[in-house]
Amino acid sequence: MKKGLITIIIVALVALGLFGWAKNTYNSLVSSQEGVEAAWAQVENVYQRRADLIPNLVATVKGYAEHESSTLQAVVEARAKATQVSVDPSNLNQESIAKFQAAQDQLTQALGKLIAIREAYPDLKANQNFLELQAQLEGTENRIAVERQKFNDTAKGYNTLVRSFPQNILASLFHFDTKGYFKASEGAETAPKVEF
Repeated sequence: MKKGLITIIIVALVALGLFGWAKNTYNSLVSSQEGVEAAWAQVENVYQRRADLIPNLVATVKGYAEHESSTLQAVVEARAKATQVSVDPSNLNQESIAKFQAAQDQLTQALGKLIAIREAYPDLKANQNFLELQAQLEGTENRIAVERQKFNDTAKGYNTLVRSFPQNILASLFHFDTKGYFKASEGAETAPKVEF
């Protein structure tokens, strides 16, 4: 009788220990996944801030550079495409992030051309509204870089948790998939040529 009671106690303790481990691991996975989704929301937030600045910038440039309509149109179209691409936070795989990043990169290129217009228009270059918008845009670009880095760091922590043994057993059982990362744009490894 004592052996049976001891066996029941040992089995109960092992079961309780396994339950505790499973509960803590599952909760850690959920917490980490929520962290990734919150980091993604912040990335989208700063990209939206940039998109919100663009109409004011385009309107300011339009007043000074009427015959730059193709550049202005390219910025408007790139903004429209960039704001149409959205990623479901529960599906942050490498492919969906790359698609989002490609649309944002097109907008960045179009904005670069728009900002370059100022050199041909001294009045625009001196316009206080344009200068303030340009400063806000530069600040937003810095925020984007910071938030992308935070997202990558958070995704790395989550991916490490999902892929580590024995957590990977519960992760696969409950469909916790790895998340993608932001990567440098193609050609970013090549420094631009500067000629004087």
